[in-house]
Amino acid sequence: MIIGALAGFLIFSVSGIVRWRDTDDLFTEGMKMMAMIGFIMIASSGFAEVLKATGDVRSLVETSAAFIGHNRGVGALLMLLVGLLVTMGIGSSFSTVPILAAIFVPLCVQLGFSPVAIVCIVGTAGALGDAGSPASDSTLGPTSGLNVDGQHHHIWDTVVPTFLHYNLPLLAFGWLAAMTL
Repeated sequence: MIIGALAGFLIFSVSGIVRWRDTDDLFTEGMKMMAMIGFIMIASSGFAEVLKATGDVRSLVETSAAFIGHNRGVGALLMLLVGLLVTMGIGSSFSTVPILAAIFVPLCVQLGFSPVAIVCIVGTAGALGDAGSPASDSTLGPTSGLNVDGQHHHIWDTVVPTFLHYNLPLLAFGWLAAMTL
């Protein structure tokens, strides 16, 4: 990853895409963004560990399985919808996967999903809201590029179309994959 990032940085610098005098700022901003992502991942991993250490995950899983009634179709759909809401609220799939995995993996095991289906549910649940969250890098990046002329509306021109064209099909195909794998 380091060599790939360095190669990309050099290509942008040498080709003139990034002016030589702006490279320090670009490099510094990239480091800040990566530090923020790392911090978010560490914090969410700690939160997941607290959930596991308290032992409340077991009671949450048992209560959820009883509520779902061991219906795998309903369980997969509910987990994907919860993942969508959690990820949209946080704005980062990086930070939601450790939290979702701590709860969803035992619940999936209790509902009888295969290991491949469990990976599909957790991965899809984490990715679902990332592209539809107003606070996500997946929507903020395109908005910053498309708003050069000052006429781009973040919610209506980026978030809503991304939600409709990415999250809804991902929800359907994630559920279908969980049910068939």
